This record gives sequence, C-alpha cells and structure tokens, in this order.
Amino acid sequence: MTFGTRSAIFSASKPGCAVRMASICSPTRLSLSLRTTLSSLRTSRAPRISLRSSPISLSLSIKPVRLNFKNPVSASSASAEMAGQCQKKVEKFQTEEEVAVRLAKYTADLSAKFVKERGAFTVVLSGGSLIYTLRKLAEEPYKYMVEWEKWHVFWVDERVVKRDHADSNYKLALEGLLCKVPTPPGQVYAINDALPAEGAAEDYETCLKHLVERNVIATSKATGFPKFDLMLLGMGPDGHLASLFPGHPLCNEKTKWVTHITDSPKPPPERITFTFPVINSAAYNAMVVTGDDKADAVQRALGNSQHPDTLPVQSLAAEDELTWFLDQGAASKL
Repeated sequence: MTFGTRSAIFSASKPGCAVRMASICSPTRLSLSLRTTLSSLRTSRAPRISLRSSPISLSLSIKPVRLNFKNPVSASSASAEMAGQCQKKVEKFQTEEEVAVRLAKYTADLSAKFVKERGAFTVVLSGGSLIYTLRKLAEEPYKYMVEWEKWHVFWVDERVVKRDHADSNYKLALEGLLCKVPTPPGQVYAINDALPAEGAAEDYETCLKHLVERNVIATSKATGFPKFDLMLLGMGPDGHLASLFPGHPLCNEKTKWVTHITDSPKPPPERITFTFPVINSAAYNAMVVTGDDKADAVQRALGNSQHPDTLPVQSLAAEDELTWFLDQGAASKL
C-alpha cells in the first residue's frame, strides 16, 4: 500500500471546495470518488469467529437521553447526563493480550454489522497504546475475514505535526495497523499537516461535513451531529480522552465538530480534537484501558469515587453502547 501523493478527483457544489477538500480528505491521495453511492458496495457479512477469551462482564442498561443542542444547558453537563444514561458495559480481563483478542473480535463483529446495514464502516481511532492493542486485527483470521475495503478511518484527535513525525497519530496507526490491511488509502482521512492548528481543525470539520452530506458518515437523529459507527478510544492517567484535558475549556465546547488546542498540557501543545457532542453521538464507543498507572482514573470513572472534580472521561457516552475494556492493572481499584 502506498501512502505518498495527493490528487483531487471529485467536484463540489461550492467554488474552490474541490481544491480545499483535496488537501484534507485523504492522507495521501483522494482515490475515493464521492460521486459513487454506497449502494454499489458489497454487503456480505463476514463469518463470526468464536474466541476463547471470556471476560468478566458488567452490563448496565439504562434508557438513553435525547439532547437538543440548539438550547443546551452546557456541553459538559449534557455530556455528563448522557454518560450517566447510556447503555454501559465493563469487560475485565487478566492480561493486555486477552484485551487485544477480545477487542479484535468486537471490532470485527461491528464492522460486519455496519457493512451489512450501511455498506460501509466508519471507525475513529485514537493514539497512544490503543494501536498496539488493535494488533490482532492485522492477524488471522481478521486480516482476511474483515471487509477492509469498506472501512473509512478517522482520528478522534491528532497532533499538529507532519505525518512522518514521531508524534503523529496517523504515523502510529499507519505503521501499527493500516499498512498491514487493505483499506483503500483514499478512505483514510488524515489532517492537512500543512496548516496551523486552527486551520487544520476547520479543514477536518469541512471534510466531515462533506462526507455526512454524501452519507458516508451517518447523522445522529438525536443530536444532529455526525454519528460514527465506532470510536476506539484510549485514556490518559489524568483521565483525558482525545485532546480533551481536565479543566480545559474545550471540554465545554457544544457547537463545533472539531476544534483545536494550542496549550495542551501534554506535548506537543498544538492539536486538533473531536468535541464531546461528536464523540458521544457515535453509535458505539470503546474505551480501552490497560496498565495500573490508569487505575486511579478508572476508579473515579467507574467506581464510587466522591471526588469533587469531574474527569473528561466521566463525560463519555454513546448513542447505542459504551464498552470499557480493562486489564487487571487498570481494573485493580474497582
């Protein structure tokens, strides 16, 4: 698979849009023809594979809440309300290896479900240790059973660096997963690394809106925000997710789909990030946490903590289902 050049091959209704979109809608080249409807895609479902790893599972099923983002009380309180009322599952495993095995099956099953229902699978990645935990997807049986050509890959956040920089989430995912599976390069949507943070965020949001208009990305009937099929997320020891950090004003953003940060407490300082309204509008969200260095944040998010401050991860929700995948270290204080 080659990732290296760009070209614009679609037209847009607004003058100049084709040139602008070409700079962002592909990490390398825009080989996806947006004139082609998804109805032509195959809808055969991949076989389900039964794996041996069996998690200890806690399921909380509570009626979801509908939000009106035209008149929200605040994004943080709305997200907190959704987080308390969505269907939530917690799956615990002894080792990170068992988490990886289970996560591969979970992702492959959802891929088959959405390819059958929609003809495509929109999946959002984060950085950090998550990509390593996704390694089983690039191995048998999933390497050959998943319909990778139906995947559309996005990032929940990205560092504003060149794509070949060591800090790039795109580079991490490319080397850890995407170069090992046959997802078309034109369906892998990296940020425009030639733009500053604010411009890159605006550009990425424009790309998402174009794909929503084409129904590549679904729209949430509850919130009006884009509804990705699956977001695969990680969490920092401080309880941040994406580039939404504790106490930062971006946690309260309620209108933008994608925003930027120039003062990240974790380097590099300049990043773009999805906002909570977009993250929580996903059909399925998977929060993958491994290691005992994150046990305190997990305990605050899922335990009976009486801490007065709310961590960003405590505002995480999903429209259909939120699942936490934990190894023994991460779950050690529950």
